[in-house]
Amino acid sequence: MSEPKVRRRAPAMDPDQRRAMIVSAALPLVVEYGPLVTTAKIARAAGIGEGTIFRVFTDKEALLAACLEEALRPDDTVAHLEGISLDQPLPARLTEAAEVMRGYMNRIGDVAGALASLGKATRPPDPDAADMEEAHQQREAGLTAPRAALAALLEPEREALRLAPERLADVFQLMLMSAGRSGAPGPLDDAELVDLFLHGAMAGQSGETGGEER
Repeated sequence: MSEPKVRRRAPAMDPDQRRAMIVSAALPLVVEYGPLVTTAKIARAAGIGEGTIFRVFTDKEALLAACLEEALRPDDTVAHLEGISLDQPLPARLTEAAEVMRGYMNRIGDVAGALASLGKATRPPDPDAADMEEAHQQREAGLTAPRAALAALLEPEREALRLAPERLADVFQLMLMSAGRSGAPGPLDDAELVDLFLHGAMAGQSGETGGEER
């Protein structure tokens, strides 16, 4: 006679761990269903009871806001950028960085677009000055750390660059942001964008060195 199977309980999590686990399960569903995603569906994806969600989040809107906040977090992106080998030639470094940055921007666009698709963005419709300033600070924080990591990729070539790595990292980031989503028709691919960044628009032109103080 076989012994009855004993159902093992999931390991206990502190509130921060459980919050992160729920958000991680919710993110792909938010992209797929937008604000119509149900907490029941999120709970099934997370392998928890629906009531557990409301022990961590006050309501579904708070969970959706946390998903958008997580999409804006640059931590993983910065870690990937910092992991790019400086032993590679500069074009290879920047092409790899462009792929990483496009993935980050696509993720933000997917989540923000899904939540706004039915006019149910998570922030108030008429934010006051404090809300607008907080939103600005969040956006800037999401750009500052990746910009510093991009500058570090340019640092070995500092003496050959026309501008300081920090300024060029800002330009490169702006080019990536304006180039459009990867996979969409029309935008430059990563290698094309890097070539344009490094060599400019004129065919056969070599970049000048020296110039501005570094």
